[in-house]
Amino acid sequence: MGRWQDMDLEELEEQYSPSRWSRRMDSESVIQAHIDVTTAGTQKARAAAHTLLHVPYGDGEGEKLDIYFPADSSETFPVFVYIHGGYWQCLRGIYLCGHSAGAHLAAMVLSTDWTEFGVVPDIRGAVLVSGVYDLEPLLHTYVNDALNMSLEVAQRNSPILCVTQAVPVAASCEVLVAVAQHDSPEFRRQSQEYSQALRSAGWSVSLLDLASVDHFDIIEKLSEETYVLTQVILNMIARA
Repeated sequence: MGRWQDMDLEELEEQYSPSRWSRRMDSESVIQAHIDVTTAGTQKARAAAHTLLHVPYGDGEGEKLDIYFPADSSETFPVFVYIHGGYWQCLRGIYLCGHSAGAHLAAMVLSTDWTEFGVVPDIRGAVLVSGVYDLEPLLHTYVNDALNMSLEVAQRNSPILCVTQAVPVAASCEVLVAVAQHDSPEFRRQSQEYSQALRSAGWSVSLLDLASVDHFDIIEKLSEETYVLTQVILNMIARA
């Protein structure tokens, strides 16, 4: 596969349209199936846990989060923060997990020098699943029709361009970059290059290439106890 800069518009848009790469079903069906699976998973989780729903963390209507507590919350427990994907449209013992555009946001959390804000969050681990770490290629696709990013904004918010910063979080944080076998070649390239950039900058990072999954069921299967990624996340938390 050639460089993204050499691709025509049609090929570049295909590379950054994850639903076109599923082997399980057509592009529209895989998106609807993903919505159905995650909705059902949310309902199941809400039925099994104590919750605080739609908690605002900003002024925007979409700036809300849901908090799930274990059935027995009398003792100290780790915090696992999941950031969903969707191309951005929609503390102690912290573990981050992001999917697709959510992986980008989680990576930006790692890239932030929190001492500038007077805090040093205790982020023990981060799981970045099928993420986008270099935003520049998106400037030339349908994705930017809604985002209207400039080149300066894309570069400033590209995690792969931020990993050389001196970030105190790096010393104690374990990073897992996961990618699907049936992600597009561009998504796979970005995961490989970002994990290598982190490693070169001194981070503790591993790359997990998950077989027989696409951009959507790579995260949908987290509800399965025997799923490889589920086990890796649980082991990460148990090691801390």
